[in-house]
Amino acid sequence: MSYTSTFKIVIFGDSQTGKTTLTHRFLTNLFKDDITMTLGVDFHLKAIELDGEMVKLQIWDFAGEERFRFLFPSYIRGANGAIFMYDITNYGSLAHVDDWFEILDKEINYKLPIVFVGGKTDLMHLKEVSTKKAMDLAMNKGADGFIECSSKTGENVHKIFNLLTKLILKNRDSRTTN
Repeated sequence: MSYTSTFKIVIFGDSQTGKTTLTHRFLTNLFKDDITMTLGVDFHLKAIELDGEMVKLQIWDFAGEERFRFLFPSYIRGANGAIFMYDITNYGSLAHVDDWFEILDKEINYKLPIVFVGGKTDLMHLKEVSTKKAMDLAMNKGADGFIECSSKTGENVHKIFNLLTKLILKNRDSRTTN
């Protein structure tokens, strides 16, 4: 099988937002609730077919703990797309959104497709972040997409990665035609 492209995707956001369970669900289609905390960054590969094109995704799941944030600038460099993740049941998971995006602005000098993702929709009864508030914030930060998902049920998980991959492909194709 030959791949037309390999893309680096970085998943970032505060700790305990569901970045690792999202990645695990996408890779294996299984939910694992006893995942240990990411130390620094975890790296994974997944091949997908999208719109007739075979694409390899390098997924960099970045630790959300503040003690690892100094590493983020070096991992974001060279990214083709990114997922910012927050927890819909924890308003505080948006507390550092400005810090994360400030690093992006400093390190990335090209149009980086970003999907804003609210995780844990299976816990809708505990929701603290309104969809409208999060969508407004995503728009304010220049995100290219917004999706709420559940790694537990699988709701919208593949949709996130498919959307981001389509945005990356569109971004790549617009650069080659200009």
